[in-house]
Amino acid sequence: MPDVTLTTLNKLKQNGEKITCLTAYDATFAKLVNEAGVEVILVGDSLGMVLQGHDSTLPVSVEDMAYHTRAVKRGNSSAFIMADLPFMSYATVEQALRSGAALMQAGAHMVKLEGAGWLAETIRTLANNGVPVCAHMGLTPQAVNLLGGYKVQGRLDAQAQAMLDDAKALEAAGASMLLLECVPSTLANAITQAVSVPVIGIGAGSGTDGQVLVIHDMLGLTRGHRQPRFVKNFMLDQQDVPAALRAYVDAVKRVEFPAAENEF
Repeated sequence: MPDVTLTTLNKLKQNGEKITCLTAYDATFAKLVNEAGVEVILVGDSLGMVLQGHDSTLPVSVEDMAYHTRAVKRGNSSAFIMADLPFMSYATVEQALRSGAALMQAGAHMVKLEGAGWLAETIRTLANNGVPVCAHMGLTPQAVNLLGGYKVQGRLDAQAQAMLDDAKALEAAGASMLLLECVPSTLANAITQAVSVPVIGIGAGSGTDGQVLVIHDMLGLTRGHRQPRFVKNFMLDQQDVPAALRAYVDAVKRVEFPAAENEF
């Protein structure tokens, strides 16, 4: 498969073909995800929970993210690598530039940061310095303490309108992608149609341009914990991990996942 670039992802959106994304944190899983045909690998700060054993993403550092991004880069062959800027690593524009440079130099093709319209200046500066940005909106796990837990965002009309306005503003500031987490599917559809950049969803319904899951969740490796409704265990009907990864890609491409029971 040829290298996936932002041009590739934009063409998939324009052609109406769903984009597939999974997390990976090491070379082995990066290789398997590539072989399954996944277009985007997210080196997520979710590694703080699934790898490091923390109860949130907050303890993850830029050094942690750079280490795992380098590992994924070594196992990657063609996927587009997106890496999270962790908690408090982009509180100022100067911090964002330093953190973004560290992850891009480690092998990322794009960085992801969490927030809303207030990120416009940071996103504009990063983009002007050659750092593609994905803006993560809706449920933002780094702000879990402020949000009062892992809750669906944008249920009220005023909240939904604010999120739609922020999405447009962040695209105008230079965001090359949006990620929507735990928002009502009707709102996610409206945002996807309102912007020209690809929109990836997790718990945002099937109307977004693509889907992402934490790989440990979709392989059923976190069964000891209460699973969010947007998670599906793709290992249940498969013989091995490669088959489960292919099943995920196929289900997203066919718009069979997420199903109605996975939406808000």
